[in-house]
Amino acid sequence: MRLDNQSARVDQPLGRAAASVGTPDDSTARDGKNTSPDKFEIDPTICWQAIYSRDRRFDGRFFAGVRTTGVYCRPICPVPLRKPANVRWYASAASAEAAGFRPCRRCRPDTSPGTPAWLGTSAVVSRALKLISEGALDNHDVEALADRVGLGSRHLRRLFLQHLGASPVRIASTRRVHFARNLLDQTDLPITKIAAYSGFQSIRQFNHAMRTTFETSPSELRKLRPGSAIQRGGISLHLPYRPPLDWHTLIRFLKSRETPGVEVIDDDCYRRTIELHDQPGEIEVRREPNEPVLHVRVTLASYEQLMPVVERVRRLFDLGADPLQISNHLAQDSRLGEMLQKRPGLRVPGVWDAFELALRAVLGEQLTLVDAKSVIARIVRTFGRPIKTTVPRLTHLFPRPEDLSTANFSSIGVPPARAETLRALARATCEGKLNSAACRSLDDIISRLCAIPGMGRHRANYIAMRAFGEPDAFPSADLGLRRVLTTGRKLLSEDEFLRTAETWRPWRAYAAMQLWAADARSASHGSESQRKRTAEAGSYGARTHLRREFQ
Repeated sequence: MRLDNQSARVDQPLGRAAASVGTPDDSTARDGKNTSPDKFEIDPTICWQAIYSRDRRFDGRFFAGVRTTGVYCRPICPVPLRKPANVRWYASAASAEAAGFRPCRRCRPDTSPGTPAWLGTSAVVSRALKLISEGALDNHDVEALADRVGLGSRHLRRLFLQHLGASPVRIASTRRVHFARNLLDQTDLPITKIAAYSGFQSIRQFNHAMRTTFETSPSELRKLRPGSAIQRGGISLHLPYRPPLDWHTLIRFLKSRETPGVEVIDDDCYRRTIELHDQPGEIEVRREPNEPVLHVRVTLASYEQLMPVVERVRRLFDLGADPLQISNHLAQDSRLGEMLQKRPGLRVPGVWDAFELALRAVLGEQLTLVDAKSVIARIVRTFGRPIKTTVPRLTHLFPRPEDLSTANFSSIGVPPARAETLRALARATCEGKLNSAACRSLDDIISRLCAIPGMGRHRANYIAMRAFGEPDAFPSADLGLRRVLTTGRKLLSEDEFLRTAETWRPWRAYAAMQLWAADARSASHGSESQRKRTAEAGSYGARTHLRREFQ
C-alpha cells in the first residue's frame, strides 16, 4: 500500500486526542504506562499507514519505539513492526530518547531530516526551535530562551511537550548528539574535536551523552561506519530532506540573484564564500542524484563554528520544510493545486546572511536586474574583503554591516535616497535590531524593517520570508502574484488578494513561490493573449520585476 497526496487520511494531522502514546515525562514508557499530564498524542492509524507504505515523505514526522527491543525507528525502517501492542509513537527523536529508547542501527533515526519546525500550529515553538538550532541553549538556559520568544519558561516547556513531546533542553541535547554521530560517520576528525564542534562543554559530557543515547562509546561507534571517510579539502557532510525537492527551480531562483565574487551557481552546484565569527571560508552544495540528501563541503581554517554553518545551509535550502503537510494544505485551493502538481516540493529559498539579502532587496526596488547585479558587484569589490578560495570566481567576502554603516555609495552609482536606506539598514543590523533573537514574531519583523527609512512593507515581507524563514510572510502588493489569479481585465486588488490568501495560512510564503513560478513560466511561454492581458493588468516594469523574482 502506498500513501500519496490523495490518500484518504494523509491530509489529517498526526495528533489525535484519542490516541495513547509515550511522552518524555513518562518514566514507565517502556512498560506502556503513561502518567504525564502533558501528553503529546498521535493518531496510530495514520502512523501505521505510513509505516506500511515506507513513504519517505513521512520520514522524521514521527518515530516508533519498540518496547521489546528498546529501540526507536523511522517510518522507513526496513525492519517490520509486527506487534502493535509493543509499539509506542513519538513526535520527535528527542521524546523517544527521553522515554528510554535508543536509535535503531538499521534505519539510523539520527540521520533523518528532523522534526518539522512547525509541527502542530505553534509559531512560538517554531521560533524557539530556530533559536535552538542557532545554539541558543549551548551557553544559555531555558529562561533566556523563553525571554527571547516573549514567554515564561514554564509555558515554553508546556508548549514543547504539547507539540514535540520533549523539553527544549532535550531537543538541544538530541541535536548535539545526532550532529556528533554524523561527524563520527562522515569525517575523520579526532573525537576530541568532534565533541567541541558539536557544542559539548567537555569530553566527559560528550562521552556520557553518546553512551546514554547509543549505549556505546564514540570510538566504538566510529568503528561501525561502513567505510573510511575521504576528505578532499574541507569537511564533507550529507544533509537529509523530505522529498520531493524541486532542485531545478530552487537553484534557478538563486542563480538569478547570484552575487558576483561571493557566489558561483550553476545547474547542479551552489558555491559561496562565508564568514562566521570572523572566520572566513567557503561552502559547496550539491544534490545527490539517488538519495534525498544534499552533499555539503565546508572549508574553514578552524571548525568550531561547523554546526552553525550546517544550520545556515539547511535554512538556505529550506531543508526543514515538510512538503507533504504544506502541499496538502495549499491544495485545498484548486488554483494552487494545479501548480503544486507541476512543481512538487518547491521550497522558499533562504539566504546565508539576512543583511546581505536585505541590501540586495533595497537595491532591487528601483534598479533593473542587470543594474542591480553590477551595483552589487561594485559594492563587493569596494567594501568586501578579498579572500583566496579553490574557485577562481569566488574572490571576496560580502561586506559587513559595520563597513557600510557610514559608507559613501555615490561613487558606485547608488542614488542618494537609496544610499541612505542602505546605511540605515546597516546601522540597524549593527545595533542588533534585525536578528532572529530580537524579532519575536512576523509582525515584529515587518515593523522593525518598515522603521528603516525607504523600506516598504512589500519588501519587508519578502525579506521576512527569505531571510527570517517566516512561512506566512506574504508580499501581497506584488503585481505579479495578483496577476496570476486575475481572471478578467481588471487586476485583482490587494485587498481581494489578501482575502483570497487568508485560507493559505500559515503557508502563504510557499503559495507566493508557486505563484511566482507560474507567472515566470507564463512570461517565458505566454501566448499573444497572455501578453495582451499583461499590458492591461500591469506595467512592463511589474513584469520585469516578476521575471527577476523567478528566472
